[in-house]
Amino acid sequence: MTSPKGLQADGLKYAKTIFETVRRMSADTLGVTRQGYSALESDVLDYLQGLGRDLELEISADRAGNVWMTLPGRDRSLPAFVAGSHVDSVPQGGNYDGLAGVTAALTVAWWMRRQNFQPLRDYTVLMMRCEESSFFGKAYVGSLGMMGLLKPSDMMLSHRTQNLTLGQAISSCGLDPNDLTTGKPVVDLSRIAAFVELHIEQGPTLTSNEDIRVGVVTGIRGNVRHKKVICRGQTAHSGAVNKEFRHDAVMAAAALLNTMENRWQEWLDKGEDLVFTVGVIKTGETAAISVIPGEVSFTVDMRSLSADTCERFHTLLLEEAAKLEAERGVRFEFDKPLYTAPGHVDPALSDRLSDAADANGIPCMRLPSGAGHDAAVIGGCGIPVAMIFIANQNGSHNPYEEMQMKDFMIGTDLLWHTVKAYD
Repeated sequence: MTSPKGLQADGLKYAKTIFETVRRMSADTLGVTRQGYSALESDVLDYLQGLGRDLELEISADRAGNVWMTLPGRDRSLPAFVAGSHVDSVPQGGNYDGLAGVTAALTVAWWMRRQNFQPLRDYTVLMMRCEESSFFGKAYVGSLGMMGLLKPSDMMLSHRTQNLTLGQAISSCGLDPNDLTTGKPVVDLSRIAAFVELHIEQGPTLTSNEDIRVGVVTGIRGNVRHKKVICRGQTAHSGAVNKEFRHDAVMAAAALLNTMENRWQEWLDKGEDLVFTVGVIKTGETAAISVIPGEVSFTVDMRSLSADTCERFHTLLLEEAAKLEAERGVRFEFDKPLYTAPGHVDPALSDRLSDAADANGIPCMRLPSGAGHDAAVIGGCGIPVAMIFIANQNGSHNPYEEMQMKDFMIGTDLLWHTVKAYD
């Protein structure tokens, strides 16, 4: 393999310094913690804005607190090419989730200055606040606020450990939460030609491939979720009740989940895009080793690039539960399902990424995103969006993210070539 050249080689030190500095600023007992709309998140944004000033970028903040740093193009009348991501993290998370997209966008701006390259249109680095839902139970707060799509009820959401609401946290940053709930964007969307978000892949596909380390996202999976499904049977003595007389809630739930796993494989074999997860299972408070369980609860999370696939698989789940109710004398109680529509990427913009990869010898694959991103919010408001994925070891939303800098620089190089060739 040939040694990296150009941006991949020369930009390495610049990007690495950003990651290391922000890691030190936000280090926790494990990993990093950067709460959205906290003083620390503001400090990180201040540091990054300092880098923008060093590059003589035009810097402004919108009323949601997101920061825009622009390298002026030759024709200021054209809408901008925007790249970036979020700067916050989950509690004791990894350093690259979100920050990789911001660092890549900044590194491309640094490279433009180094090469004395002025694009035809403005190139803007977008740094968004509070994408993670971990602290207040609401995801994409910065991007939703930018679009005016937060609800007044969102502002009353409580912090996971502090006596603090989301609205109070936003206010503490010198912002007015009421500006973010009007239904109207706080920025001029007509000034954005395209948005590209570089992000670590939060699954194993790319890191399992020795040759292809970056990907172009085909879409962001939507989901249907139940936070709580309860199976109610009949509690009884484990030694005194034979099988034919039992109404075992755990066995009924296990039978349902086993059936759904088998159906999931059948749907995959037919070519459907689908993932199905039960992340939590709990027996009732009276559960004991010598008691046939009369109650068990569990969560359901099904995701697909197709809303129709999610809805049909959800219908199948309810049908299979009804069959087991009749067979086993139990009752399944489903809470209200939560729906998130799939996030669609712009095919033409995604093709530009793939074309730039092909033109510059960057091995690349197409793959879906199973997690949500700010790009989905921005794309849902009519702006062409696309995403670059970078290989990442050890998953995400944990302190052990291990993105390799050589992979990151390949993805950043792809972003640069896409920006360069855009016009």
